[in-house]
Amino acid sequence: MAQPLEILLVEDSPADALLTLEALREPRTMHHVHVVGDGVEALKFLRRRPPHAAAPRPDIILLDLNLPGMDGKELLAEIKSDELLLDIPVVILSSSADPDDINYAYRHHASCYITKSTQLDAYMTAVRTLKELWFHTASFPKKATAAQTAT
Repeated sequence: MAQPLEILLVEDSPADALLTLEALREPRTMHHVHVVGDGVEALKFLRRRPPHAAAPRPDIILLDLNLPGMDGKELLAEIKSDELLLDIPVVILSSSADPDDINYAYRHHASCYITKSTQLDAYMTAVRTLKELWFHTASFPKKATAAQTAT
């Protein structure tokens, strides 16, 4: 049996996190979604710092840009400048449709940018489309061994 997909959702809004989790429900593919609420906590998870010492390496990161403290832009830049993390696909899920935010995300190697719709059906459709692509179509880079990811 294949390993389950490991997904890191970086989202500070509990309501948006719940909607995203609901849209990601997938009976055909085993997966685990880990939710953190800000950029600092996400880096602790990614670098396996307490309280996330046993955290799995995510196959994909779903990242909100508007986060407290270290925002999503800073986190994206940090991930893509870290040799041990840069190959993890990062999909931006943001309420911002600002062209500067979109350009920033792609200049910093985001894999995709999705603007969160204020319409529930449109938001659910967007996340389900993302799920179909990443769960069933896309290929992921080979996971590094534990020794290679230890920092």
